[in-house]
Amino acid sequence: MSEMNQANESIARDAHTERPSLAGRRAIITGGTTGIGRAIAVLLASEGVKVFICGRTAQHLDDALERIRQVGDGDGIGIDLARRENVETFFQAADSYLGGLDIAVINAAVPAEGLDDTDEDTLDYQIAVDFASYLTSTKASLKRLKAGSDAVLIGSMSAVSQSAGTSVYVAAKTGIEGFAHALRQEMADKDVKIGLIEPGFTGADFQYPEFPPEKQRELIHEAKMLRAEDIAVAVHFMLAQPRRTAVSLMRIETRRKHP
Repeated sequence: MSEMNQANESIARDAHTERPSLAGRRAIITGGTTGIGRAIAVLLASEGVKVFICGRTAQHLDDALERIRQVGDGDGIGIDLARRENVETFFQAADSYLGGLDIAVINAAVPAEGLDDTDEDTLDYQIAVDFASYLTSTKASLKRLKAGSDAVLIGSMSAVSQSAGTSVYVAAKTGIEGFAHALRQEMADKDVKIGLIEPGFTGADFQYPEFPPEKQRELIHEAKMLRAEDIAVAVHFMLAQPRRTAVSLMRIETRRKHP
């Protein structure tokens, strides 16, 4: 190789920061059977990450695992993380399959509406999933994550917009926002990164029954709705940074105002 070519290669390398490969890393994704969690699991698996997921519905689990295995390695179990004992069951199963943990994506959530419109039993369940399970799943992850690892929490732009009619969901996601900010500082010296991604209006059949698939496709085409894969790309970007760099918060919004 000529000196000029070597010099050009050196200049090209210097124009980019290092981007650590994700290949060979091991990840859990809670709520990884549908929507955003499924998209994250598929993308990470395609990058050589061995993934372990969970979800509440056997049909969704089977579908997600079939797609994951088309592009990489993955397994999972059907379980509801609203029950605290199920969190440990999930992580024990993940330990058996993964043999260790490098990435935790805490994502499992359910829709929630206004406080006045929510009965007490439903409220208890929504708090258990949308807030308490985030903390218990993160805590279980931190027992396993070593230096050089990452935890990414999937929050919501609801923490910013705080719209009427969504007060229960807003309470949970605002709490997650504050939790991630404080935890990031607690884990910094241990070289465990804590990231938060807050998606805006993202297509998901279970969350927006008033928007059938054909309407969602129309809104996505009009840049008024995000695809789950858009959020997965953001997770990948957050994970593929040098260890000195913390992309700690990403808010992903539609370019145009959504309905």
